Parts: sequence; C-alpha cells; structure tokens
Amino acid sequence: MNSSADIEADLNRIGAQADAEIDLAEAALALAASDRPETSRHAYHAHLAAIADAMKQAAALPALAHAGQEGLDARCQVLADIMAGEFAYRGDRVNYDDLQNADLMRVIDRRQGLPVALAILYIHAARSLGWAIEGVNFPGHFVIRLFHEGKAAIIDPFDGGRVLETGDLRQRLKAAIGDTAELQPSHYAAVGNRDILLRLQNNIKVRLIQDGDLPHAAAVVERILLVAPQAATFWREAGLIHSRLGNLLAARLALSRFLETSDNEAQRHQVARLLQDITQRLQ
Repeated sequence: MNSSADIEADLNRIGAQADAEIDLAEAALALAASDRPETSRHAYHAHLAAIADAMKQAAALPALAHAGQEGLDARCQVLADIMAGEFAYRGDRVNYDDLQNADLMRVIDRRQGLPVALAILYIHAARSLGWAIEGVNFPGHFVIRLFHEGKAAIIDPFDGGRVLETGDLRQRLKAAIGDTAELQPSHYAAVGNRDILLRLQNNIKVRLIQDGDLPHAAAVVERILLVAPQAATFWREAGLIHSRLGNLLAARLALSRFLETSDNEAQRHQVARLLQDITQRLQ
C-alpha cells in the first residue's frame, strides 16, 4: 500500500523529471494508484518485470536469431508475440469507453484497454531491451513507432500489435477525418512520455465530465498537473471545473497559474475576466 502522501510525492517527482527520464509504465501505475491508495503496486511491478523477462528470453531464442531477429520485422513480431500472444493484451472493443480501460492497474488486471494504455505497456516491453520506440499521435487512434537500423514500423497495440502499412493508415485517417483527408507529416508526429501520460489521464477526465462527475474530474486534472506542472491547458480546465463546483479559492489559484504559463492571448483574455469575477465573489 501507499499513502496518498506517498503517491503525491511520486507524482511530484515525475513532474520534476526531464521527459526522457520518465518511466512510462511506472508513472502510469502511480497515476492509477491515486484512485486506490489502499492497493499495493507490488504485483503490478512484478508484472512489468515479467514482461521484460519474457522479452529478453524471446529475443535470445536461436530460431529468432537465425531468422534475423535483429531486423525490424522480427522485432515487431517479438513484440506482438509477447504482448498479444503470451500476455494476451487486446483492445477493448466491446466497452471502449469504460474508465477501466485508461487505468493501468485495471488494464493489467483485465489484459485489455484503450490504445494509449496498451501502448504504454508495449513501449515498456520494447524499452526493456533498449529498443527505440515512441508514441505517435495519429488522428483518432494512438499508435507506436518502432525503429531499427534507419527503418521504422507503425504498430497498433489495440489490434494485437499489428504492423500498419501506408494503406492501413490512409484508410484509418479517412475513417477518422473524412474521405478527402490525405496523410500529412503532422499525422506521424511523435508524442513525448509526459504527453502520453496526459493523453491517458485526459481520457478519464473527459469520460467523468460526460458522466457529470465533476469532483472526480477535478481530482484527475489535479494529478495531471502534478506530473505536468507547465501544462497550461490543464490549469485552465482545473479553474473552470473548480469554478463550476463552487471551489472559488482553488479556481482562483488554478486560473492564476494558467495566466502565468499560457501564451494563448484569446484564452488569457477570457480567463482574466473570469478571474476578476471570482475575485469579486470572494470579497
């Protein structure tokens, strides 16, 4: 078990780390623990270690070595065999919007989740062997990109670790944006570790707001800001949610931080007016 203070300390530590220093899976577990501090993370740490050990064993198999295991295609296959095969991770197509699908503890328990949650586990698996891998903010569906010897492959953790070809990506883009959409370099933009965590938590926040659970949504935004204290957008969201809840002191603090960190002039003007109104209400 971890106390709420211990979990908050973990999140603050992550917030102070450089992006490259963040251990994605461990950070996602700390975020999940925020909702259940009474649950020990030991079993989940052991599971992450088991994934790393399985990857090491698979990468060392003579058959793979003889087949050119060091090649990109073979690495993609190892990743899919371990994550979708041995550990049976899959996308939850039946209850996609279930909050459990963005909670890494529950994703590990159930072996299913959202694309970004599964991507965190795939990234953990690849990085355990020192492989170069990153998140890709493809429209409508989070995917990952594995590199080797100057080549790269786009992999979909939600679809059993399948490698996506250009035709697959074009089809998905049109389904997400429209029939006239064409692939652009921006569609392949890499996503840093911190932004992957923000995307994971944002999925939870959006669903809570849709369900009308603003107190819980506020708590999610607060923990987002622990791991990303410079994320101006979330300071604004925290202020707006606290304002709707009547937490005027918390709203004033969050909106003031937004003004300190944001360079969006239109939003700054809007927030300044709201902040003035809140300050008058507090007098």
